[in-house]
Amino acid sequence: MDDDELISVLPIHYSNSLSPNVHIHQFPLLSRPLQTPPAAAVSGKRIRARIKPITRRLEIHVPVDPRPEVWNGERSKELGAARQEDDREKNQDVGKMKQMEGEDPRLVEARMRSELIPQEGAYMLGVVRNGQLHLQPISETHQFRPTLTYLDIMSRKSRRSRGDAGSDDDSDDGPPPDPDEPPPVQTTSKKEKKPLEVKEVQVSARKAADDKGNLQGGLSAVRREMLLAIRAEEDEVWEDLDFCDGETAEGHDAFEAVFSQNEEHLECKSDITAFLKGIKGL
Repeated sequence: MDDDELISVLPIHYSNSLSPNVHIHQFPLLSRPLQTPPAAAVSGKRIRARIKPITRRLEIHVPVDPRPEVWNGERSKELGAARQEDDREKNQDVGKMKQMEGEDPRLVEARMRSELIPQEGAYMLGVVRNGQLHLQPISETHQFRPTLTYLDIMSRKSRRSRGDAGSDDDSDDGPPPDPDEPPPVQTTSKKEKKPLEVKEVQVSARKAADDKGNLQGGLSAVRREMLLAIRAEEDEVWEDLDFCDGETAEGHDAFEAVFSQNEEHLECKSDITAFLKGIKGL
């Protein structure tokens, strides 16, 4: 390490003025930025965003490129009808989408839905400007993936059109059995039995919740909680957000807010021992 020369020292400016509104958003876009395609922008299409504040779910709607060489307009009608039905089943804002798309629904945008990723430790946004390192804490990390649940609607219709609705896989005998529940007891024909000797037996009962070893009951409770969480998320109302990319004036103002103008020096009141004790795993 003696040959590792110290080149420069950067003063650090730390600010939490934007907390808790600084997030990491990861998108599956490797070749282009998250912007409206030029052909869609000419027709007035813009990227839209919305959020479910309680469940912390975000959605970003990116207009598709409508050029005939890269987009099948006839196919978009079938996909749009499937998405409209999927939205209706999931209590989405069907009325607004129908008004925007007209009487004949079309698939005119790609939706990307977020998944909240737990953070390990403290994440920071850091930008170097004028020889100074500016830091802002990051409160949430989201990974966005395209939502293709409307394809399930199309698959279900395709099976019905082929006459598979009456098959064993799609029968209307009710939902499949819960794998977490114990199998039903098989009843057999009763045979004539000899009278048994009566004995006195002492038994005790306790609640299933108190039985920690009842794995099947625990799994069923977890499954019910997951279904309730899914239903609660579907019932929560979306709230619209304004999407501003980095080329807009709003995006420029948000970027400038990262840099702190406060020159007050922070005084460290903890020693190295307290710092090391606060690190998990040491």
